[in-house]
Amino acid sequence: MIASCSIISCNFSPLPPKVNSSFPRSSFSPPKSLVFSSAESNPSPRFSKILPFLINRKKGHLQTCRSSFNTQTPQDPPLVSEENELLANGGNGGGDGGGEERDWTTSFLLFAFWAGLMYYVFFLAPDQTPVTDVYFLKKLLNLKGDDGFEMNPVLVAEWYIMGLWPLLYSMLLLPTARSSKSKIPVWPFVTMSFFGGAYALIPYFVLWKPPAPPVEESELRRWPLNFLESKLTAAITMAAGVAITVYAFSAGGDLWKEFYQYFKGSKFIHIMTIDFGLLSTFAPFWVYNDMTARKWDGKGSWLLPLSLIPFLGPALYLLLRPSLSAAPIALAPTSDEP
Repeated sequence: MIASCSIISCNFSPLPPKVNSSFPRSSFSPPKSLVFSSAESNPSPRFSKILPFLINRKKGHLQTCRSSFNTQTPQDPPLVSEENELLANGGNGGGDGGGEERDWTTSFLLFAFWAGLMYYVFFLAPDQTPVTDVYFLKKLLNLKGDDGFEMNPVLVAEWYIMGLWPLLYSMLLLPTARSSKSKIPVWPFVTMSFFGGAYALIPYFVLWKPPAPPVEESELRRWPLNFLESKLTAAITMAAGVAITVYAFSAGGDLWKEFYQYFKGSKFIHIMTIDFGLLSTFAPFWVYNDMTARKWDGKGSWLLPLSLIPFLGPALYLLLRPSLSAAPIALAPTSDEP
């Protein structure tokens, strides 16, 4: 516990009265049984196991009694450094134990939010035009021929941008949002997001346990990472997002008012618009997570405020971020490497 010092146990009875000795004062030395030299300063394994318990459980009952014979040299470490370290770690003998525990408060609140959201979607969302919803869905899927009805351009733009959101989230979550402390993969949730949007992604957000596992160099050259990490994919996604946004805002104010009326009465449009808002809300967090995993949170921090812009902000980050092979992150060696 204490290195390079003379220790006299405090459990002995009081010392006898001082008597005159014929020996010079400088030649006197304490009994060897009460003095531990620097070579014997390390406690035995058996004592080291109970030492943290004594420090943690009975503070104030463990005393350090120093001998009046100062045998510590200037080269010796501080006498109480190891004791302070044990006290700081709560008697665990190390600082890694606390990191294994997880605060489930955020996950619980996120799950409660998702459960309430799903209840709203199925039971409380407006559903005044079910027949119109089916008609709109067929028109958007090109299952309905040209009957002279012109679809609202804001609705069309939202429909197509919702088809790009899952691709954008795939590029953000794979591989930097995988869970190293959980066996739950991210790809099933990403796949379901092409049909369910944020409603399918939030359960993974609840179960997510960072940090992400190391990425093998060979994995970056295989599907799907070679596609998701491609700058060409990011550029096409960005260009498509810009085109759809321009198309939506080119619509007049009357068409936006018409879209708002659809939102208040159509369950299909109402749920899809909420989905768009949720994906836009969660995106800045995953941009920051991916940026941190690539060790780019210093140079790329200026992109964080821009990620608040729905779709276009995260798409710009994906276009400018460094590739995993170039980023200074821990890459696992491939199987053919020693």
